[in-house]
Amino acid sequence: MKLLDGKVAIVTGAARGIGEGIALKFAEHGAHVAFTYVSDSSAEKAAALEARLTGMGVKAKAYKSNAGDFAQCESFVNDVLKEFGTVDILVNNAGISKDNLLMRMSPEQWNDVIQVNLNSVFYMTKQVIRPMMKARTGAIINMSSIIGEIGNAGQSSYAASKAGIIGFTKSVAKELGSRNIRCNAIAPGFVETDMTSYLKDGEGAEKYKAGIPLGKFASADDIANVTLFLASDMASYITGQTISVCGGLNI
Repeated sequence: MKLLDGKVAIVTGAARGIGEGIALKFAEHGAHVAFTYVSDSSAEKAAALEARLTGMGVKAKAYKSNAGDFAQCESFVNDVLKEFGTVDILVNNAGISKDNLLMRMSPEQWNDVIQVNLNSVFYMTKQVIRPMMKARTGAIINMSSIIGEIGNAGQSSYAASKAGIIGFTKSVAKELGSRNIRCNAIAPGFVETDMTSYLKDGEGAEKYKAGIPLGKFASADDIANVTLFLASDMASYITGQTISVCGGLNI
């Protein structure tokens, strides 16, 4: 059974990692996918993903767009509406980290993380709610982090941005629930992606795994499965929630 058959989904930051896994999972379940990448260095990967998605029998298109720029978000969503006709699902996945101890962190480092991780969620959500409200249906999934729930030394900017997403998610769910638009967040723990590749081998990885009850890092597919559930009608009575996908790290 295809859970998203014929739906149109936007996934930001999908050229690799969790976003790529979500785009592939959505296409597997029949969704048409518009996704973003931000740097020229990711263009080749984005083109390859677009071809792969199209080969799965759905419509797909990669857009170079910075989710941390309001004007680019507005232009991007307008282009998607022209190309795909509507937006049923938004996954705010774009994110960065610039880890540093607070006493060493510059205002520029702080602002960069907040701009990409938190402001982008506002920018993109603001752009899609009009067509969703008109259709009186929609699903918005925001990628937070377990760090936004428990904090972490050296990651104050990242933790603040991801905690902000949780509060934003709850507020949007209350505002838009009457229009049958659901808004939920996912809080992954450690996931095997490029962002955590420095932890993959050696004592660093083992130290973190020792604190995870399931004893391992998540795969991108683990996060994609939960995103699929929240985007589908199987989660039709779930809104304003944060689902932690962290192997028990937060218990």
